[in-house]
Formats: sequence, structure tokens, C-alpha cells
Amino acid sequence: MNYYFSEEHEMFRNGLKDFLGKNVIPNIDEWEEKRRIPKSLWKKFGDMGYFGLNMPEEYGGLDADFFYSVVFVEEISKCYSGGFSILPMVQLYMSLPYIAKHGSEALKAKYLPKAIAGETIASIAITEPSAGSDVANIKTKAVKDGDFYIVNGSKTFITNAVYGDFIITVVKTNPKAGINGVSLLVIDRDAEGVSARKLKKMGWHSSDTAELSFDNVRVPAENLVGQEGQGFYYLMGGLQTERLIGAISGIAGCELALDYGLKYMSEREAFGRPINRFQVLRHRVAQMAAEIESTKCFTYHTCRLHQDGQYAVKESSMAKLLASELANKVTTQCLQFFGGYGYMEEYKIARMFRDARIGTIGAGTSEIMREIIAKMVIDEKSYQAAETKEIILEEEKTAENKLLKALEEKLSCLAPIGASLQFATESGDIFLDGNGAENKLSETKISETDCKVEVKTNDLQEMLAGNLNPMTAFMAGKLKVKGNMSVAMKLQEVFG
Repeated sequence: MNYYFSEEHEMFRNGLKDFLGKNVIPNIDEWEEKRRIPKSLWKKFGDMGYFGLNMPEEYGGLDADFFYSVVFVEEISKCYSGGFSILPMVQLYMSLPYIAKHGSEALKAKYLPKAIAGETIASIAITEPSAGSDVANIKTKAVKDGDFYIVNGSKTFITNAVYGDFIITVVKTNPKAGINGVSLLVIDRDAEGVSARKLKKMGWHSSDTAELSFDNVRVPAENLVGQEGQGFYYLMGGLQTERLIGAISGIAGCELALDYGLKYMSEREAFGRPINRFQVLRHRVAQMAAEIESTKCFTYHTCRLHQDGQYAVKESSMAKLLASELANKVTTQCLQFFGGYGYMEEYKIARMFRDARIGTIGAGTSEIMREIIAKMVIDEKSYQAAETKEIILEEEKTAENKLLKALEEKLSCLAPIGASLQFATESGDIFLDGNGAENKLSETKISETDCKVEVKTNDLQEMLAGNLNPMTAFMAGKLKVKGNMSVAMKLQEVFG
């Protein structure tokens, strides 16, 4: 434990346990019955600084290292109620980070201080009746109208959407652009045109989960999170944290269920002895303990990668998959220890059994996790954080500008070639018009060119540098010509 947690972490854990023991655990059964947690509790969370753990200091946060969050999630997940623990997890790890990381200064100042103080509650609205993990195909639209976006559509399975205060909402600002048309908007829950229908769930009874409707909701344009069209990439970065949080919570739930089951096994007797003396049950416990400890160690390893700033898509997906599947297995087997009593609501194992089931669905189903892992292991696919993607795009644009400039310098020394030509590269098309008094380059499409040359950007750069002869490139298949071959032959002159 000391490898990951300092003395300060453990002091924080002890204080949190004391807080939960006084303010939460004694009230869980009542909140589950009423299917609601009083808002006054979240103000207490804010007063203790819990909602500011990973938030910027300038807005009232603590900007603490990630292992404080590990402690926080572990302890709130051991209060015998997934419905309770999901609310602060949605607030702190699934909603506010989008504003903190990508929002404007005005947006941060508007929403973060009150949320960190526990005065307001946030939610994240992604899933729709016809689109869950397939974020690119969401239907909720946001159409720009002056200084506002007009939002129409619906969302479902949204936590904190009934009693919360604002919603980070995934919308389509450009329906024709696929993933590049997805954006994030912050919508106030009490805005005109926003309505919610509370859903009845198998588990997580004390949390509110809703189906949301947006009917011509006017949202200030300043409530756009980051850049328009970048929402999908922001989500992909945020989902890694969300999945890691799910893994931490799943393992903590496993430990809680096993401890609860062991206590019962030591007290329950059958055939004249405690049932923890029967080999079949002892070996089942041993197997569960081994799997819990192993998955916990891997999850901590992934937390370390996250703390060190790595975009650990594969590891986070693996941790979430293993922990959530294990939580289902452990709660099922621990319930079996109780026999008929495990089916009774007066025993908390029944609630743990129900609450664990959502773990393999939320934040990406187990099937989606397996497909992500398969793509990385089998297809050698890699994923990049939104910030990294923006840097790469900027670097690519800089390289394209250098390529155009080098090509312009070459052509300026030559007489007009008397024809038009299109270079088709993976980075985009470059058009050469040599029909006038000089050779002109443009990225604007010429309706009809005499010749089209398909070539990779790197090979085009090599020809410009004189390291690759155009004829050699043609013979090697690196340069493919469509149209007037005599025009293509002029490349020998251009790149000579």
C-alpha cells in the first residue's frame, strides 16, 4: 500500500471514513427507500473540499494528485449504495473535468466555484434512446442562432438530471461531419424547454436517473465547451478517467461484498459448525480473494500511469473490464453464502448484487471494452488524447505549409508549363495552374486538370529535395498518373 499511498493519503482516508460514518452510512437505507439524497449532503461534501480534489485551485479546488481520488472513490464505494457513490463520481470525474480542461475562463468562473463548493450539482448527457456507445451517431442538434444555440433532442439514463443544476450535453453542431460535428454545451437544468422524466431502476435506487428532453432550448453560445466540432475528442479523453474510476469503484465494491460475506460466514452455522469451515466455500473465497487482489494491483498500476500523464487507453479499458466483471461475480457468489437471506432486502448483499450489475454497462459496455482492447492488441491501433491530436494536426499543417513553400520556390524558377496539374496526397490536394504567365499553386480546387498525380507527401518532399527521381518514383509505383501523360513528364523538369 505504501508504494502508492503516502501518510497524507492515509490521513485523508481516515478523515473521509469518519465523515462518511457520521453523515452517510447511517442514512443510506432511508435514502434508498426515498430514492433521493438530500442536497444538504452535497454542501457538506463541498465544505470538506471533496468536490475540489482534482479541480484547479483558482476556482476553489485542491488540485491534488490522483491517488487522493483513488482513496475518495474507494471509500465512497464502501457505503453499501452504488446510488449514493455515483453522484459524487459523476460530479467530480465525469462532468466538471470537461469544463476545467476545455472550457473558457468565463465558463470556468460561471460553473466551477459553486460546483466545487457543493452548491450546485452537475451531470453529463451522452446516451440517447438510439445511441449509446456510438457517440458519433447522436441525434440531439444544436443550431447556431446569433449568440445562441437552439437545442432539440433527447437523452436517457442521465444521472443527476432530475435534481441537478446543469448538464454537460453532447450535441451535433454539424450533422454532416460525423465525429467532427460533435460538440459539448453546458445547459442549465432550469432552462426553458428542458424537461426530465425520472426513471425506475433495478439498482442505484438513491440516485436520480432521467430521460431528458430538449425542446427549442436557447443556450448562450458562450456555454460551448472548448471548440465547436471537438466534442468527440474531448469525450474520448474524459472516458478514460471515467473508466478508471469505474474500475476503482468496482474493486472497492468487491472488497466490501467479500468482507460482508466473510462476517456472515463466521456467524452462520450449518451441521454444527460455522459455514466458513466448509472446504467448498473456503476455496471459493480463496479464488475471489486472489482475483480481487490481482485486479486491484493492475488497477493501481493504471492509476499510476494516469497520474504520470499517460493516455492509458488499453490499460484503463482492461481495468474497467476486469473490475466490473469481477464485481458481478463476487456479489453473486457472496450472495450465495447467505442462502435465502441473501434474497432479502434487509441484508445489504441484495443491494450490492443489484448495484454491481450496471458496472458492465456504464462508461462503455464490456463488449465495447473488449473491442477497444482487440483493436489495440490485434490491429495495432493507437489512440491519442485530444490535446495530443491538436498538436499533431498543427504539426501536419506546418509541414504542409513548408511543402507548398518549397514547391513554389521550385516553380518560380521555371517557365509556365502550359498545363494544369493536381497533386493528390494523403494530406490533401495541391493544384498547379501553369496556363498563364506564371506557374501558380493553390489548395483551391481547379474544376478540370490536364493530369492528376497521386503521390505520398513524403515522396513529394523527397522529389523536391532531389533525393527521388520522378521517373524512378513512377517506375516504383510511388507516383501514379491519371490523364495526360505528357503533362506528367514535365515533372522531370519541375523536380530536376
